[in-house]
Amino acid sequence: MNFIVGAFKPACHISVAFSDGKNRKQIPIKKDNGQATTVPLFHSQDNITGTIIVEPVSGKKVEHNGIKVELLGQIEMYFNKGNFYDFTSLVRELDVPGEIYERKTFQFEFSTVEMPYETYNGVNVRLRYVLKVTISRGYGGSITHFQDFVVWNYTPPPSINNSIKMEVGIEDCLHIEFEYNKSKYHLKDVIIGKIYFLLVRIKIKNMDLEIRRRESTGSGSNTHVETETLAKFELMDGAPVRGESIPIRLFLSPYELTPTCRNINNKFSVKYYLNLVLVDEEDRRYFKQQEITIYRIGETS
Repeated sequence: MNFIVGAFKPACHISVAFSDGKNRKQIPIKKDNGQATTVPLFHSQDNITGTIIVEPVSGKKVEHNGIKVELLGQIEMYFNKGNFYDFTSLVRELDVPGEIYERKTFQFEFSTVEMPYETYNGVNVRLRYVLKVTISRGYGGSITHFQDFVVWNYTPPPSINNSIKMEVGIEDCLHIEFEYNKSKYHLKDVIIGKIYFLLVRIKIKNMDLEIRRRESTGSGSNTHVETETLAKFELMDGAPVRGESIPIRLFLSPYELTPTCRNINNKFSVKYYLNLVLVDEEDRRYFKQQEITIYRIGETS
C-alpha cells in the first residue's frame, strides 16, 4: 500500500520567484484550496521576469519531453467550474527533452505584457492571471505548477464628470429632488450630495443610501445576475418637512469595491448603483436607483 501511495507523489518540486516580487505591493488572495496567501501586483505593459526552480525528489531523476512556462489570463464561470477561457496566452520554452538529476534553475521573461483586464473575484465569475509551468512527460503524466499574480490597471480622472440630478415622486404625496456631485468616482473617493424635500404628505420613517454591485455573467437566456448591497448609509431617521434638505457625504474607501467592468470579453459585467431607499410608517418602501462608474487611480506615496 505504501508503494501505491508513493507512486503518486510528485517526482520533483517546482517553485517560481518573480525578479522584483519583493519590491512590489503584495495583494491578499484565496487559493483554490481556500488558503489565504499574498501575491505581487503588476500592471498592463509590465515586464514579468523571474526564475523557476525544478528540484527532483531525493534519489529520483526526472525524465521529460520538455519544460515550458505559460503566462495566462483566464476567465472562469463558477457555474461551469474548471473550464477556463484564456484571453491572454504567452509561452516560453525552458528546456529541451532530457533528464534532470539535481536542482535546476531556469530564467523566464515576458516583456511589456498586454494585460487589459483587472483581476476580479466575484460571486459567479473570476478573472485571474497565472504563470503555468509544465514538465511534459509521457508515461508518468505531466507535472504542472501554477503561480498566481494580481493585475490592477489605473485610469486617468475623466475629463468630463457630470453631476447627477434626479427626482423621486408620488403624485400629490411626495416630491424629492436629489443630486450627487458627480457620476464617476475613484475607489477612495467621497460621494457628496444633497436631498431636497419639496412635498411631503406621507410619513417617512427613515431613509438610507445603499451602494449596490450588480454582476452579470453569461448571455441571453443563460444570463446570471447577482446583486450585492455593499454599503448602507442612514441619511435620516424621522419625518422630514417640506423645504428641508439633507446633506450626503459617503466615503468609499472602507468598502471592498472594484472598478466598473463593462462586457469583459463578452463574458461578464460589473456595475455599481446608488440606491435611495425611503420607508414610511406603514413599512412601504420606495426606491430610486442610479448607476455610477467606479475607476482606479494611481496610488500616491
